[in-house]
Formats: sequence, structure tokens, C-alpha cells
Amino acid sequence: MTPGELALASGNHTPVTQFILLGFSNYPDLQELLFGAFLLIYATTVLGNLGMTALILTDARLHSPMYFFLGVLSLLDICYSSVVTPKMLVNFLASDKSISFEGCVVQLTFFVVHVTAESFLLASMAYDRFVAICLPLHYSFIMTKGTCLQLVAASYVFGGANSALQTGNVFALPFCGPNQVTHYFCDVPPLLRLACANTATAKVVQYFLSALVTLVPAAVILASYSLVLMAIGRMRSAAGREKAFSTCASHFLAITIFYGTLVFMYVQPHGFTNDTSGQVVSVFYTIVIPMLNPFIYSLRNKEVKDALQRKLQVNIRPC
Repeated sequence: MTPGELALASGNHTPVTQFILLGFSNYPDLQELLFGAFLLIYATTVLGNLGMTALILTDARLHSPMYFFLGVLSLLDICYSSVVTPKMLVNFLASDKSISFEGCVVQLTFFVVHVTAESFLLASMAYDRFVAICLPLHYSFIMTKGTCLQLVAASYVFGGANSALQTGNVFALPFCGPNQVTHYFCDVPPLLRLACANTATAKVVQYFLSALVTLVPAAVILASYSLVLMAIGRMRSAAGREKAFSTCASHFLAITIFYGTLVFMYVQPHGFTNDTSGQVVSVFYTIVIPMLNPFIYSLRNKEVKDALQRKLQVNIRPC
């Protein structure tokens, strides 16, 4: 039985008004060290992604669909990392690790919105690379400004819909204690374990929705990059093959880590029950990936390097 079902069986029906986030509390001697490490990662995430966004906005040579998507990706990374990380940092140093019931609802809502939107945005980026490499003569007609805006809007629509369904699925259940969440943020699996009701149906809904918003974009990405790799293999120019492969390889690395950790956490038939390992895996897609994306996607790119060099030369030019 889950902790919530045990509370229900014991006759405790007092509604929960707050939750206690116990993430990484098993390591009391490492709290300051973890605080410093995650603060450094978060600062790098914010500065790196803001810098990437500013560079794309201010350099006319980066005003193309690929870099438009990269700019949106940078903003998404800042948003969903900021939903989780600041509260976690506070909890490393505070004795009171509570979060109000309403705060937990808000945190889960915004986290699901942004992580789902990123999932579909990555699929849009893979489609963009497919059109650019496999249909270069039609690229300007297919990937118009309107198309790019529609793909980003669709990503947020899917994010909002999934968030409403996932959050409603969880908080439609009664919570009567215990209120200790074995995670560093309000996430669906640990919250379902605290519900004072039979959660079989809610788990099926959570599994189905998670599979839908993870595996469908992943299938689009795999199909796109499979066709891209085939097109790269047919290129006559060795330099062209190297440039195309380098760009796609870095994209695919970030995608593999992102979707791999999501599937590991949410799309397992029997759920994920190891709390410590679950927290470690969650760190990758909530904290580490947002920090790495500017480096994986952008700083390996010659056009971005050239744009950054131009900005630095302008800034250090003597008066």
C-alpha cells in the first residue's frame, strides 16, 4: 500500500494544507556543498541561456528558423529550471522545507507546461533540420516566419493541455496525510503515492499522457534524423557532410539525454519506485540539460562562434 492508502486505512481524513519536500535530505552533511554546486549550475543556466537569446536577437545573421527555435529553447530552459531550482536551493539551507498545497499545484502546473513545450519544440527543431538538409530548395517556402510561430505556439498549446490534464489528474484526488514528498519538487509520481485513494486509474492516465507527450515527439525526431543521416550520406562534399553531421550530432546528443531521462522517469509500465535514483535522474532533465543546451546546440556551431566573436570585437574596440 502507498503511504496515502495507509493513511486512509488508519482513518486519518485531515486535508493536507502543505507538503514537505525531502529531496536529498538523506545527505545532511552535504547540504552546503549541494547548495553551492546547484547554485553554480543554475547561475550558468540563466546566464548562458540569456546570453544565447541576446546574441540571437541582436545578430542579424542569426535571424533564421534554426536560431529562432534555439532562442525559444533558451527561454524554455530558463523557465522550467526556475520553476524547480530556486525552491530546491532554499531547502538546502532552510530547516523548514515545506511548500503550501497551492504552491505545489502552481509548481507542478508550470513545470509540466514548460517541459512538455520543450519536448514538442525539440521535435520542431528536428523537422527544421530535416527540411534544411533533405529539402533545401524548398526550405524558405516551408519554414516561413508564420510556420515557425505556429510550431512554437503549438508546443505551448500541447504543454498547457498536458499540464491541465496532469495537474487535474493528481489534485482531483484527496490528500489526508502523510505529506512528505520524497523529491525536491512537486512531481506527479511521488504525489500520487501520497493520495488517500485508489490511484490505479490516475496512474494509467499519467502513464498514457506521459507516453503521448514523450514518445510522439521522439518518434518525429527519430524519423527526421534518420532521413537526415541518409541525406548526409549521399552528399558529395566531404565538408558539407562534416558540417551537417556535426550540427545534427550535437542536437541528437541533447535530445537523447532529455528524452532518455523522461522515459526513465515517467514511461515505465510499472512505475519508478527508487526515490534516490529517481531524484538523481530528475536532476538531468530539470537542472543539467538546461545548463548544457546553450553549449551543445550553439557553441559547437561555427555561425554562433562567429557571431560571438563579432560582438566581442565590437565591445573591446578602442574608442
